[in-house]
Amino acid sequence: MFTKILIANRGEIACRVIATARKMGIKTVAVYSDADKDARHVKLADEAVHIGAAPSRESYLVADRIIAAAKSTGAQAIHPGYGFLSENEAFAKRCEDEGIAFIGPKAHSIAAMGDKIASKKLANEAQVNTIPGYNDAIAGPEQAVEIAKGIGYPVMIKASAGGGGKGLRVAFNDKEAFEGFASCQNEARNSFGDDRIFIEKFVQEPRHIEIQILGDSHGNVVYLNERECSIQRRHQKVIEEAPSPFISDETRKAMGEQAVQLAKAVKYQSAGTVEFVVGKDQDFYFLEMNTRLQVEHPVTECITGLDLVEQMIRVAAGEKLAFGQADVKRDGWAIECRINAEDPFRNFLPSTGRLVRFQPPEQTMWQGDTEHLQGVRVDTGVYDGGEIPMFYDSMIAKLIVHGKDRNEAIAKAREALNGFAIRGISSNIPFQAALLAHPKFVTGEFNTGFIAEHYAHGFHAEDVPHADPDFLVALAMFRNRRYRARASTITGQMQGHQLQVGQQYTAVVLGAEGNNQYVSGEVTDFDAEARACKVVINGKTYEFRSNADIRDLVVRGVCNGKDFTCQIERGTAKNPLLLRIIHNGTQADVMVLSPKGAEMHKLMPYKAPPDLSKFLLSPMPGLLVDVAVQPGQKVQAGEKLAVIEAMKMENILFAAQDGIVGKISATKGDSLAVDDIILEFE
Repeated sequence: MFTKILIANRGEIACRVIATARKMGIKTVAVYSDADKDARHVKLADEAVHIGAAPSRESYLVADRIIAAAKSTGAQAIHPGYGFLSENEAFAKRCEDEGIAFIGPKAHSIAAMGDKIASKKLANEAQVNTIPGYNDAIAGPEQAVEIAKGIGYPVMIKASAGGGGKGLRVAFNDKEAFEGFASCQNEARNSFGDDRIFIEKFVQEPRHIEIQILGDSHGNVVYLNERECSIQRRHQKVIEEAPSPFISDETRKAMGEQAVQLAKAVKYQSAGTVEFVVGKDQDFYFLEMNTRLQVEHPVTECITGLDLVEQMIRVAAGEKLAFGQADVKRDGWAIECRINAEDPFRNFLPSTGRLVRFQPPEQTMWQGDTEHLQGVRVDTGVYDGGEIPMFYDSMIAKLIVHGKDRNEAIAKAREALNGFAIRGISSNIPFQAALLAHPKFVTGEFNTGFIAEHYAHGFHAEDVPHADPDFLVALAMFRNRRYRARASTITGQMQGHQLQVGQQYTAVVLGAEGNNQYVSGEVTDFDAEARACKVVINGKTYEFRSNADIRDLVVRGVCNGKDFTCQIERGTAKNPLLLRIIHNGTQADVMVLSPKGAEMHKLMPYKAPPDLSKFLLSPMPGLLVDVAVQPGQKVQAGEKLAVIEAMKMENILFAAQDGIVGKISATKGDSLAVDDIILEFE
């Protein structure tokens, strides 16, 4: 067994590998770029080596520096994680040539299966079901259009070296095929250094279901059941679960056996994933093979009790698999939510910067844990006070839950999200909460078009309606009563002017454009020692009890005999009286006032925000890669104005209305902050 390994990656997956290596008694070496000098994986590893500047092409994608780091530290093996060089045939071969074990498949397997075009041809030869398409590299957008018309719309345009939703577009007509080809090629060239593109038929109303396989160097290959990955946004997975609520045992077995057959055809060693698109009648077709560890591997670990990182290390060290197909378990249900640094209320624009607060929910299971599986786990590469850089992908954590069945897993995930506090940047936690509560998700009636269908016009606050809005108001009154109880005990109050704590209150629920709601309530039976009271609103009674300190952001307690978890913030720079209540993805901004104070508040005029419609502002931090217009140019609504690159994705900014371009304030190559002016209209 190895005594020291190097992790050629960053963030969450680097920390994940370190956790298993530590459990196995193996020392670890981290590598880091300028942007990651204070990163969590650097702090966790036994050693760390600097390998270059922040952009990945100058650090994490430079094989020479990673090999040199392994040699200088005496690392006997390299784990590539996912992304970066994990599916790079040349890097795997280079490791072999340098006498360093590559903790992943052999170079010949990566060559055969890592390339989407080659893998599809090989799957055909191995008699694995495949989707109709054009499996050779396409020369240009004109040829792409002709091929797409021949196959029949809709088609999927994909980068041969793609992954993670990058270098992928769906086209429904000639125009989309032409433009999609160019975008895919640019993204693939920038992200993977390989701009080959192919096209295949897009199966409508499909499910994305993948089979986890594991092979060793002795010819043994097993499949570790399936993962349901159909909840996707722009082809990027958002929620994954295992098992799938859709397929039958017969389909599961058939898919698993085909995946094993394919793996054996290329003498596959290590962990890998065979992805299938599954139709409504459970007919399935080979999509691609990922010759690496997947982001969503924890859900498989939960239901099988296997540590996949440990198995990869053991296989790379030459060990045989210690179990056969009949030994693979399928215990309970696991769900993973990807927590991304993006603002779901602003069309999921990337959000970078400092994590003013990062407080994940309490964990009851850990990476590689096989003893405490029924619980909550968080895999992350960040920490409270850390930085989310603009140079890498947007995922900052993975929330994984495991329950005895699907309903219990969903309930655990919703409660864990309630206790997941992130401040300083925006996150997609409200969106995750909405997905988990959606009736179609709860019943398992969804496909890969679920998000596009149900959130076709974006995601808005009203998409997360609370089951009991009065509960949020009652929570605010409960918290306010505790604040007032503390304030009433402050010494030195002027005689005759001591703070009076009453029972009648009015909650002002702040709405958009000054459309506020005024809710009267009564707070009684306050018990300071028990931290309990009774709140009556609209004829409903809420009996609260919570041991949380009034300074706590995450509040756990009991209401009417049922446990709850929520987040409560007090005060902002603009409104020190504000109480922000967050529960089940819903946010309520509430001020709790005396009845007289509420009457006075109604008289306050609404101050409208300034009109910024004449400016094009940067909606995110990022690199301005293109300004598509000139001063004096007439533009129409929907016309392309500029392109910003952030977190390895291109974001196109369009004109919201017709107008004439006036001053251009930013130039190509500028690094922009949120709300920086790019241009203004006349």
